[in-house]
Amino acid sequence: MSIVYEERASDSPYVETVTHGWTLREGETVRPAESHWHMVFVKHHGSTQALVVGSLTTAGIASWGADAEILWIKFKLGTFIPHLPVRDFLNVETPLPAAASRTFWLKGSAWQLPSYDNVETFIDRLVRDDALMRDPVVSAALKDQPLQALSSRTLRHRFLHATGVSHNHIRQVERAQQAAALLVQGVSILDVVDQLGYFDQPHLTKALKRFTGYTPAQMNRVRSSETVSA
Repeated sequence: MSIVYEERASDSPYVETVTHGWTLREGETVRPAESHWHMVFVKHHGSTQALVVGSLTTAGIASWGADAEILWIKFKLGTFIPHLPVRDFLNVETPLPAAASRTFWLKGSAWQLPSYDNVETFIDRLVRDDALMRDPVVSAALKDQPLQALSSRTLRHRFLHATGVSHNHIRQVERAQQAAALLVQGVSILDVVDQLGYFDQPHLTKALKRFTGYTPAQMNRVRSSETVSA
């Protein structure tokens, strides 16, 4: 194992999870598509880098160096940084300029780096300074809650403004995640196709490869090896 970490949920309406980890050595892994935004803080050899990570529209490779301490803040869907153009942050990790020691620049102000335990206080300060906002329409639409006569065009605009991707794209990612979870649980490929409404097995395979980085057959092999190891 090249990374060890701890993760917790958050009671902030803006934050999904907070993760704190350490890299023991260099490594890389396949990472899935991700519709949520993140702020990431990396301490390495006495220096700290703050990054903003926008939506990741397809699966890819995540790599890291050794001896780093990392704090990940995963925002709830619909949370965004209003003064940064959303489209500029798709599929990239964007460094934020450093200020003095243990601070970084955002929206013209120097911000103290958060810790694993005080993330919510840090987020509250960003919200009070209008450096972080959340569009409730995004989460409501994804939960199929009634919306007040929003046109499809308006809904699409709200999703693109807050997440950088469309409502339909997020649904596709979520469906692929559900499919992957079912396959890991041992549900057959054809049953997953039927349960989640894929056209056929090739359609499922294409979606999983695009959004998780693995085919159904590869997931079955991973599950089989884990069963043998257990």
